[in-house]
Amino acid sequence: MSENNAQRIAKRIARAGVASRRDAEKLIDAGEVTLNGEIVKSPAINVLDTDVITVRGEPLKEQEPVRLWRYHKPIGLVTSDRDEKGRDTIYQKLPPEMPRVMSVGRLDINSEGLLLLTNDGDLKRQLELPSTGWMRRYRVRVRGRPTEAMLEPLTKGITVDGERFQGMVVTLDRQQGANAWLTVGLREGKNREVRRALSAIGLEVNRLIRVSYGPFQLKELGAGAVEEIPRKVIREQIAVGAKDAEDAPPKKWAAKKPKPTKPPRKKGFNPHNVSQSARGKTRGRPK
Repeated sequence: MSENNAQRIAKRIARAGVASRRDAEKLIDAGEVTLNGEIVKSPAINVLDTDVITVRGEPLKEQEPVRLWRYHKPIGLVTSDRDEKGRDTIYQKLPPEMPRVMSVGRLDINSEGLLLLTNDGDLKRQLELPSTGWMRRYRVRVRGRPTEAMLEPLTKGITVDGERFQGMVVTLDRQQGANAWLTVGLREGKNREVRRALSAIGLEVNRLIRVSYGPFQLKELGAGAVEEIPRKVIREQIAVGAKDAEDAPPKKWAAKKPKPTKPPRKKGFNPHNVSQSARGKTRGRPK
């Protein structure tokens, strides 16, 4: 690392997986960080690879390469380190072998689907910027019977409670009884943007699933499961900070299987399979 690529000491501590950048600054304020044998008094100091840093008397480990994961966030978890109401957070439910990570954006407690996790603050900020231009896509179930005319204001951009939302890509997929399924795409990701925008045109969201974030997709990743994105893909899609990292096979951590809450269905005719009459007609036919 050259002096032109020197980094703040709090960031260096965070990249070593010891603490978040904010918590690293608190450690510095408490006098628990030394640089080349001297107590650090300011988090604004820049450091090089050759500098010797200790935290609470322990030498700082080598900083980890940039890493990124796909995570299928279930409903009922808060996307934050701590919750003032004592609710479960995503970090409490991640596999214990995962390193310290941070989320790229958020999903509220009642939303589910794809959440990107990273160990690098710079990558997190880049992926969250609207200027990055990555589309976030959601499958949304709403109560009501939306029409193209109702949805048109969303495509042009809408102001809700004094906050302007950019135009969205909205598709009416199907009507299912009293509910309808929509696909919504946006590039901003403001706080509860999809719910607030749909509520403004008279549609109540009763299920929201993020299915993609830029080039990364939820696909068949099970609820609560985590899969690391190969570093080669990070280099190709993002081209940030992982150029010096060796490629490693992606790791998968499957979610724990939930206990069944319904009795098993009785054996019998399955309407999703080929009908019994059709089966009888196909018997004896040559393959």
